[in-house]
Amino acid sequence: MTVQLLNVTEDEGEQRLDKWLRRRFPQMTQGAVEKLCRTGQIRVDKGRAKASDRVVPGMVIRVPPLPSEPAPAGLRPAGISAADEKMIQAAVLWKDEHIIVLNKPAGLPSQGGSGQGDRHVDGLAEALKFGFKDKPKLVHRLDKDTSGLLMLARTDRIARALSEALRHRAARKIYWAIVAGVPHPRQGSIKFALMKAPGRGRGGEGEKMICIHPAKVADHPEAKRAQTDYFTLWFLGARLSWMALEPVTGRTHQLRAHMAEVGHPILGDGKYGGNDSDNLGDGWGAGAGGDLSKKLHLHARSLMIEHPITKKLLTFTAPLPDHMARTWKLMDWKETDVPADPFEAIRETPAR
Repeated sequence: MTVQLLNVTEDEGEQRLDKWLRRRFPQMTQGAVEKLCRTGQIRVDKGRAKASDRVVPGMVIRVPPLPSEPAPAGLRPAGISAADEKMIQAAVLWKDEHIIVLNKPAGLPSQGGSGQGDRHVDGLAEALKFGFKDKPKLVHRLDKDTSGLLMLARTDRIARALSEALRHRAARKIYWAIVAGVPHPRQGSIKFALMKAPGRGRGGEGEKMICIHPAKVADHPEAKRAQTDYFTLWFLGARLSWMALEPVTGRTHQLRAHMAEVGHPILGDGKYGGNDSDNLGDGWGAGAGGDLSKKLHLHARSLMIEHPITKKLLTFTAPLPDHMARTWKLMDWKETDVPADPFEAIRETPAR
């Protein structure tokens, strides 16, 4: 097949270039369109164009030689199945030339590791190239059973910039969780340091963190300072509370270990939930009976970060996963009934 010069007809009207191309050439993927535009192989009126540019009747589109059929399923990136490719692409909430933001499903690990198997976000990122040469790179992680917002960088430069922002707390993350009991006070900070529990296997199997009281940190040089701010959004009697949790630091299992330590383990947390006798205060373990406690109720709900290139403040919100949405419906809780950022009002309140 040779280069084609095609006119946009009156019948086609005004529309985005990528939509025009995919209607003319159904075998083209969105990633292929973006790559051909970025490399200058597709041109509009002899000039370079972006996939999002609009074309109007009379314009001349240069189209390079194209494959006549879609790539067979066996040639999908890195052997990724059609179902997994569809799943991970459907998880994309937002993307531009620099960043991809996912709503990670619960049960999908961020990376491979001991006991994690081969199916994880980092491996499936081959299906998130969208025309780029290299797969996007994770800049932070979520626990396997935690759902919600996860950022990937499309270049090494952006990965470094986002990692620096996270390291220097230039990004804010707010999680939603359901915990046992009702914390007293209803809002505050948990400042227990965290260290790995001993005897968890050479490969980190069953890794678990233990909390160290701030007054005893000097006795444990391996402990790392950690802080979680919390805000009680709603509660059901003395049994369950809907919490907003903001990790000021980003330690392994921080939110789960901190809430369990103060007697309010997260619903469905088999690792830190324990039972009645494990939790002091008014916590009663992480089980609520029935189907509620079968899955972890912890979700990375919102993310606020400055774009490393445009410098605009970006705010992302991830819908609840199915198992948490069912719990919210059972409790008759509405996502719109609570402030998106309850910590903002606290920070703006002047000290007396």
